[in-house]
Amino acid sequence: MKRIVAVGSTNPVKLEAVKAGFRSIFPGDALEFVSLEAASGVSAQPMGDAETRQGAQNRALAARNAQPDADFWVGVEGGAEETPGSPRALLTFAWVVILARGRRGQARTAAFELPEAVADLVRGGLELGDADDLVFKTSNSKRRNGAVGLLTGDVITRAGLYTPAVQLALIPFIRPELYPAETPGTEDKQ
Repeated sequence: MKRIVAVGSTNPVKLEAVKAGFRSIFPGDALEFVSLEAASGVSAQPMGDAETRQGAQNRALAARNAQPDADFWVGVEGGAEETPGSPRALLTFAWVVILARGRRGQARTAAFELPEAVADLVRGGLELGDADDLVFKTSNSKRRNGAVGLLTGDVITRAGLYTPAVQLALIPFIRPELYPAETPGTEDKQ
């Protein structure tokens, strides 16, 4: 069976994670991936769980609008969030939202604490990738290994962090009997 997967991003890391996740869940299917420019509709650096999830949702919806004949529409959005209490820490993570006709899946990646030098720059208004580039003296890390790759020496890369969330977001599609179908149009409102 051939399935078209429209990804609401041209970032090669996000596309790599989506490809790896779908190929592992649907190993016998012919999968065609389409990478599309898709606005997140949120801040350049989403702050907080809700804004980050909304960005992923918006990217999936934009992919659906741009490629309505696809079988799946995927949005991936990275974000950051302050931990409550003291000491204060800035965590980073991503949300994945996958839409299909009458069904949705969503999952969040693991989160990890950013070093204070990076966190201060993000709190000051920089996108995480730009902050990483300044602190680690690199360029365009958000389109390669990301903060997690820079911090772990590529033991875990950004694509490696995102892939399990793609797999988890696909659960409603591999176990549809456990997840009720959505009423048409409701996926836009969640």
